[in-house]
Amino acid sequence: MTFSDWLSLFAVALLGAMSPGPSLAVVMRNTLGGGRLNGVLTAWSHACGIFVYALLTVLGLAVVLEKIPILFHCIGIGGACYLAWLGWKALHSRGGISATLQEGKQQRPLEAMRDGIMISALNPKIGLFFLALFSQVVSQETSTAGKVLTVLTPVITDGSWYTFVVVVISSGKILEMLRARAVLIDRITGVVLIAVAVKIVFSF
Repeated sequence: MTFSDWLSLFAVALLGAMSPGPSLAVVMRNTLGGGRLNGVLTAWSHACGIFVYALLTVLGLAVVLEKIPILFHCIGIGGACYLAWLGWKALHSRGGISATLQEGKQQRPLEAMRDGIMISALNPKIGLFFLALFSQVVSQETSTAGKVLTVLTPVITDGSWYTFVVVVISSGKILEMLRARAVLIDRITGVVLIAVAVKIVFSF
C-alpha cells in the first residue's frame, strides 16, 4: 500500500466517522448520562464493532453478505430493532439521559460498552461501506502488513474521533449546559434513532 493509498483510506474513514448519525447520538447520550469514562468506553467499543466489519470485509465476508440477501436482511432488521429500542427509551426517558440524571445515578460502564459495540456491529451497511472502500486499496498483491494497516486505520480513526467528541462535550461548562437540556437531547436522540431504524427497514 502506497502512502497516497493510505492517506485516501484515512480521509474517507475520518469523514465516515464524522458524519452525524446514530453512533454520534449514542456516544453523546452515554457521555452525558455517565460521564467521560462511559463516553470513551462507548467510543472504543464502537470501534471494536468497526474492527469486526473491517476484518471480515478483508476476509471477504462482505461479499457473502451482498450475495446472500436473507442474511444481510436479518442482520439489518436486528440492527433496526436495536436502534428503535434505544430511541423508544430516549423518547420516554426510560434509561435515557434525563431519567439517569433525575435518579442521581450514572449509566454503568458495561451498558456503555454494550451500546457502543451494538450500534456498530448491528449495522451491516458498514460492511458494504468497507467493501467499496477497501476494494480501492486491497489487491492480491497487498501484503499481510498492508491488510493489517487497512483494517486498523478505520478502527483507530473511529475510536479517536469519538474520543475527541467525548472530551469536548464532557468539559466543564459544555457538559453542564448539555445536561441542563437533558430532556430535549433525549427527545432529539430518540427521534434520530427511530428515524434511522425506519429508514433501514424500508431500504431493504
